[in-house]
Amino acid sequence: MTATLNVIFGPCGAGKTTYAHAFARREKAVAFILDDWMARMFGPDMPEPLQYEWMLERVGRCEAQIWATCAAVLATGTSVILDIGLMRKADRARVREIAEATGLPLQFHFVDAPQEVRRARVLDRNVVRGESFAIEVTPDLFDFIEGVYEAPEPDELAGCVMSVSD
Repeated sequence: MTATLNVIFGPCGAGKTTYAHAFARREKAVAFILDDWMARMFGPDMPEPLQYEWMLERVGRCEAQIWATCAAVLATGTSVILDIGLMRKADRARVREIAEATGLPLQFHFVDAPQEVRRARVLDRNVVRGESFAIEVTPDLFDFIEGVYEAPEPDELAGCVMSVSD
């Protein structure tokens, strides 16, 4: 069996991390969740209020380490699951280019839910702090992420595994 690079994307609060954990257990794959890495590595140092440039620089460092570790896992023949944001179309295209350049089998997974459901989930997750909680997403941060997110065009969804919840 060939190892596959599974990449999950969708808007904030859609259920990407929950999907990633369930998929990893079911498929015996290794999940790489950017929010978990950010929380563990930089959470204690996070400025209040969160500064965008501070966050972007650290996201870049985390992504570089995730990619390096991901490559090592894939080399063992084990599939991986990336939940690393990919809010913009250009971010998803970059992942596609990396996979093509390295010859990795790639499968995108699109996870979505209506905005009011996602907003409620995020508020609940902030309180419950269960398996999918890594960092608190305030209403302002949710709105900011909504402004950054670029929904996929139909051509980008061709071949994607789709998961829509309500």
